Amino acid sequence: EAEKTAVRSSEFGVQSSDDSEPKTQNPEPAYHREPFAADVSEGKNDPIYNAHSYHTKVPHKAIMRYILHYTEPGDIVFDGFCGTGMTGVAAQMCGDIAAVRELGYRVDEKTGNIFDPDAEDSSKPFSKLGARKAILNDLSPAATFIAYNYNTPVDIAEFEREAKQILSEVEKECGWMYETKHTDGSTGKINYVVWSDVFICPNCMNDVVFWNVAVDKKTGKVLTEFSCPHCASLLSKRNSERAQISIFDRALNSSIKVSKQIPVLVNYTVPGSKNSYTKELDSGDFDILNKIDGLDIPYWFPSNETPDGFNTKQPKISHGISCIHQFYTKRNLWILSAIKQRCNTKLLNLWFNSQLINLSRLNRYRPEVSFPYNPLNGTLYIGSQVSESDVFKAYANKLKRLIAAFKSVSRYTAIATSSCTNQLSGQVDYLFLDPPFGSNINYSELSSLWESWLKIRTNNKTEAIVNEVQGKELADYKVLMYRSFCQAHKILKPGRWMTVEFSNTSASVWNNIQAALADAGFIVANVSALDKKQGSFKAVTTPTAVRQDLIISAYKPNGGFEERFISEAETEEGVWDFVRTHLKYLPVTKKLGLDLVAIPERDPRILYDQVIAYYVRKGYNVPIDSHEFQLGLSQRFSERDGMYFLPEQVAEYDRKKMIGGGRPLQQSLFISDEASAIEWLRSLLRDKPQSFQDINPQFMKEISGWSKNEVGLELSTLLEQNFLPYDGKGPVPDQIHSYLSTNWKDMRNLAKDDPALIAKAKGRWYVPDPNKAGDLEKLREKSLLREFEEYKQAKKKLKIFRLEAVRAGFKKAWQERDYKVIITVAEKIPNNVLEEDPKLLMWYDQAVTRLGEDN
Repeated sequence: EAEKTAVRSSEFGVQSSDDSEPKTQNPEPAYHREPFAADVSEGKNDPIYNAHSYHTKVPHKAIMRYILHYTEPGDIVFDGFCGTGMTGVAAQMCGDIAAVRELGYRVDEKTGNIFDPDAEDSSKPFSKLGARKAILNDLSPAATFIAYNYNTPVDIAEFEREAKQILSEVEKECGWMYETKHTDGSTGKINYVVWSDVFICPNCMNDVVFWNVAVDKKTGKVLTEFSCPHCASLLSKRNSERAQISIFDRALNSSIKVSKQIPVLVNYTVPGSKNSYTKELDSGDFDILNKIDGLDIPYWFPSNETPDGFNTKQPKISHGISCIHQFYTKRNLWILSAIKQRCNTKLLNLWFNSQLINLSRLNRYRPEVSFPYNPLNGTLYIGSQVSESDVFKAYANKLKRLIAAFKSVSRYTAIATSSCTNQLSGQVDYLFLDPPFGSNINYSELSSLWESWLKIRTNNKTEAIVNEVQGKELADYKVLMYRSFCQAHKILKPGRWMTVEFSNTSASVWNNIQAALADAGFIVANVSALDKKQGSFKAVTTPTAVRQDLIISAYKPNGGFEERFISEAETEEGVWDFVRTHLKYLPVTKKLGLDLVAIPERDPRILYDQVIAYYVRKGYNVPIDSHEFQLGLSQRFSERDGMYFLPEQVAEYDRKKMIGGGRPLQQSLFISDEASAIEWLRSLLRDKPQSFQDINPQFMKEISGWSKNEVGLELSTLLEQNFLPYDGKGPVPDQIHSYLSTNWKDMRNLAKDDPALIAKAKGRWYVPDPNKAGDLEKLREKSLLREFEEYKQAKKKLKIFRLEAVRAGFKKAWQERDYKVIITVAEKIPNNVLEEDPKLLMWYDQAVTRLGEDN
């Protein structure tokens, strides 16, 4: 049965959802929808999401919105980094009318049409009810094991019967291990036991029990500094060493040194009472622990060594825990192994695996937060206070959650355990990817507990992460992601979409992801930022952490365009064909609440950057310069609020703008270098032409975050090289005239050469129209290239330089096929600057590639 439902080979074929050939000859996008972004935290309280934990995952309800938006019933969805298989669940649930309605959509039961009540035209269906087909893949066998169970129909009644029988049998055998005496002599049942670290006072060398001196018993708060009970010295965890003890490890048949932890508190319940009680351990509790320690566990459990890695350092160094079984108290290890022995189906083993983290020493005691399970997400961190929880209660509660979750599973899904860099074949209709991002999460390390109990381990050779123990740097990560995106591009139908969920604290990782996407052949149409409702450990505690998920919407160019591009690439028409095609994929409007917001992808500079990137990666020189591009853009396309639209799009934009009531909100801009300063000034002056005296105080407030590697520029230089002042000669420019007549009653209905209007307008700086902007840009480019010549001649590393000059120089060198110059200058600037600038990174990567090909 497993072989019918899961693909185990490293290569697997993907069949089209219908018998027709893909429409690669169609000059228009084969299947166009505008970029869409849902809240990726939606559905985190759903039983399906909570049935089994994982290091990171997007809830199926959020993914449903994407699948409904981009696909039709019967389409094939592929997720190459599937984790627990939520994409497969989402694909199934698109055929469940109740699940679709839970998203707030309206469904016509007769036609299956789905309507969005929040859409501008809520009477127009945007999708159709019906399950989609899913193909899931992940490098981690733990992940695909979970995904398999989430996406395979279940006999719920039989599963419940077997699980309850296992708990009953093991509790009869091992229930005595959780017995404790109440104050009246009756027998209670332990809910959890708190274990505490023991430190050594560096002054008197006596043992200091952390629980006794550092924990406020009333509030549960932990003190950062505490007094030694023996000598009254002021201590902290930083200046104290953990006490160590030697124990004989029966599983290893050798003596080992571990950090000392002792049980300090018991929480228990008494039959017939709803209350729970706490007490310090008495002699009877220690007798039970001693009895357990003196016996051999009669069942198999994993005793293999934990892998060396970033996340395994803390348990090994701080606690002496180097093997899987040492992550558990002997009592819990015994009961877990007894349950494992009786789990003889995949679903029972999923149930077993689902609590392995919570029942380990990773479970921190934190009375001030929800209890009883508080492991630190994204790590293998063992705290100074550990909660040893009742195994039987944990699995009884998990059983209820799994039963609730699996009621909705009704279809089989193809699943593979494989690297996403492997060769794929066939074609799919949509891609949803939530890949690893840099060093955020070390998946194979974190999965080692689950996988050890499953007797299997991730082959991490192609694990796409940054990890010094694995010898993988950012460059290695980029190569692995590039190879993965190449395979994704290969199987996606032309004109179709891919959604990538991104979360990382590093600009360099973000730029490498964008570069890998573009190098693989995708074109990014939209990037949306979405607020997180829950964060990983790093997102919560690191000041620079990304507190938003980014949703990248990218498409595979239609086959018709790519065929035309071969013949048009070296002509100006090729540029305009690309722009026309690209504009079709961009959103016409974006909303923030009730307000429209600007769409940066429609900005002329970003459009030109897209053209350059596409041409460079295809190996061609761009046939027009920025000035010619600006002029051509204004002649061929409709401009609104600094954005460009196709003729059929501009009417829709005007209509929505009129409903929204004014100009779109601009994104908040932070000045860190010359490019962002120009953008900030452009945004400021487009809305309000101002004098130098008015601009300067605002500018000075914004430049505190200027990059340490970037040459500081005076406001006067930025204005003179990029904007125009009205000197009072000739008619008042349109932009200034519009601003003054809108904001001053006495300026309305005045002719552009009226003396009063001229006097009011004189000295104001404004954004030039494309004709005049081109002349300015040529002068500025000459200045930048002169500076670049100095960088070429420099003998030392460049610590402070003008980034725009490097960009201009790289572009000119590329046009002249002087790849050595690009590489030489790139090696002179700091590596972090190169990696954090997407334009420089593109020129450099392509120069290295081309130089290698030429040699």
